[in-house]
Amino acid sequence: MYAQTYGSTVLGINGQLITVEVDIANGIPALDIVGLPDTAVKESRERVRAAIKNAGFEFPAKRITVNLAPADLRKDGSGLDLPIALGILAASGQLSPDVCAACVFIAELSLEGRLRPVPGVLPTLLACKAAGKDKIIVAPENGREALLAGEVSIYAPETLGELVLHLNGERPLGPLIPGIDTTSTETDGDDFSEVQGQFIAKRAIEIAAAGGHNILMVGPPGSGKTMLARRITSILPSMSREEALEVTKISSVAGQLKGNTGLVRSRPFRHPHHTISAAGMIGGGSIPRPGEVTLSHNGVLFLDELPEFPRQVLEVLRQPLEDGHVTIARANASFQYPASFMLVAAMNPCPCGYLTDPQRSCTCTQSDIRRYIKKISGPLLDRIDIHIHVPRLQYSELTAHAPTESSASIRSRVEAARLIQRERLKSSGKMCNAHMSHKEVKKFCQLSPVARSLMQDAFHKMNLSARGFDRILKVARTIADLEAAATVCENHIAEAIQFRSAEEIISW
Repeated sequence: MYAQTYGSTVLGINGQLITVEVDIANGIPALDIVGLPDTAVKESRERVRAAIKNAGFEFPAKRITVNLAPADLRKDGSGLDLPIALGILAASGQLSPDVCAACVFIAELSLEGRLRPVPGVLPTLLACKAAGKDKIIVAPENGREALLAGEVSIYAPETLGELVLHLNGERPLGPLIPGIDTTSTETDGDDFSEVQGQFIAKRAIEIAAAGGHNILMVGPPGSGKTMLARRITSILPSMSREEALEVTKISSVAGQLKGNTGLVRSRPFRHPHHTISAAGMIGGGSIPRPGEVTLSHNGVLFLDELPEFPRQVLEVLRQPLEDGHVTIARANASFQYPASFMLVAAMNPCPCGYLTDPQRSCTCTQSDIRRYIKKISGPLLDRIDIHIHVPRLQYSELTAHAPTESSASIRSRVEAARLIQRERLKSSGKMCNAHMSHKEVKKFCQLSPVARSLMQDAFHKMNLSARGFDRILKVARTIADLEAAATVCENHIAEAIQFRSAEEIISW
């Protein structure tokens, strides 16, 4: 006998509707799964067999063939357990095939027949909704996440037996009701009001946050580089619902949604260790998974001790920094992951860390310093818009009790500047100045005559590349936006040039 049910799997960060076909015929008892299943799907044979028996149903002692269509796509994960089990019950006459074909089932099965949560529920539900499927069955732990898809009916039974009773009409379940999202959009963590001194660094960080610019901080150990970096998300503007959905999808695919979590409201802050591999940074695997650049999408990727990262790991950042996405190609498929993030990097000026420290002597040789600095390639440094020196704090600064500006106050200026940028770039769908194309830079970065002359001098004296030239104009445009100025003036260009002078910060 033949039956058909529907499940779903994840490809990249997008869902794919899977048709589960089950055929039961006479022959030597066996359960074969075809259609490019991975190890987790192949192992579902034993989970499904035990779950059906322990839920009080009969497992057919016949030859069972399960086909996962489309057959040319690799299927991974345990979320196909439930549609396979229901297909077997429908093909064996224990369940009506018609009710199974009207729903999509996404859950893992325990050996006793309980429904367990799986990652990637939100993107799979969005794919089901696009395919016209509006009745979705998930595990209770995935219920709140599933409701984010909207305009679909979500059912979350606890066991396989409870689900069969619902499908047979013997004990109907009610759909889940969306609750009020009370997730706070405010940042409850570290605040810039706790940072004493470092006024130039805080000004540079405000500009970086206002325009979405990448930033490099160079200074001796203990000068506060990491402390400043950890507070950047507290001044970034709140995410729109579209941005929050993107972040939630990525977190769901990566299995990082804790418990029955709803929409992710806080911007990501990723802080990978310098021992990370290139695949861990960019994403990969036989069935690709998102890497750190994707997990930091719409947020911050913080690389502390930048020269300690392997050269290969740093070089893979070039494409996402320029394009805002990552493409991973495999023999049978190509996956594109979003990777529009703000890069925040910190480093010491030399291996010992005290090259620029006025109070401690550097013990490194010139060759040591050169070798240390050369770990960062020129093309990568060229993609970082703002370079600043973070000096050691003096005793008077550390012990000062004068009030400093809070993150909320800085964020209000950042949000005002971002609003100007969104309005200016709304035709292209871009959110901030850092994402402007060369054509948009020429159109929107109109310079005053004095600013144009200053920029011409800087281009020749600093030997700027075309990319470096554009990035100075983008930073200057952001500085002007913070002042709500329509034209980029000489003071905006001068400050942007000051934040681009890497040679004065790093001893080559």
